[in-house]
Amino acid sequence: MWALDRITAIKTAKLADECHKIFPLSESIRNAIAKTNREEFVPSGFRQSAYKLDALPMSSAQWISSPLTVAKMTHYLEPKSTDKVLEIGCGSGYQAAVLSHLFRGVFTIERIESLMLEAKSRFRKLGINNIHTRVEDGQNGWVQYAPYDRILFSATAKEIPAKLFEQLSDGGILVAPMQVGFKQIITRFKKTGKSIQKEELEYCDFVPILNGVQK
Repeated sequence: MWALDRITAIKTAKLADECHKIFPLSESIRNAIAKTNREEFVPSGFRQSAYKLDALPMSSAQWISSPLTVAKMTHYLEPKSTDKVLEIGCGSGYQAAVLSHLFRGVFTIERIESLMLEAKSRFRKLGINNIHTRVEDGQNGWVQYAPYDRILFSATAKEIPAKLFEQLSDGGILVAPMQVGFKQIITRFKKTGKSIQKEELEYCDFVPILNGVQK
């Protein structure tokens, strides 16, 4: 993984500190945000806003999540460095890039082919080589590399398909924004044997998960 230049390192460290002031983070998650060049993941016209705590628009009518939201979702996953994580909804790739500092293997799925091609190009440019990508309907998961220690939804779901819980390892954690009536709630599911514990964490605002693949 390529080191950040001095100016970028100062900006990303400040961004990590701002997130931490609002939502206390572990040192490992703060470091992951501080090591990730957010400018590379936002459209060129929004570079001046890359280090603000705002969600930003990108191509295909999608959004790159606020750095604070990425920090929170990462925290709720309870990451461990030896684990594999599956991300549903790669988008710009920023969340996957942050996760790449915290997990041995990151497996990320995106249904919009053009977004995935752009994300892969960013990973290559940044020298990130522990992220594996696939264009697919993320609701199917990625059974080839299952089970996963963690699964993260980066889009809102009305329900979690049973096949994804099947791809979650025993003792694993799945975090997803869930549509509950007219609200969205970040929800954490913990799998123990055949039982799933559910914990609602906080309100949020994500784009909805969609069916199928968009070439």
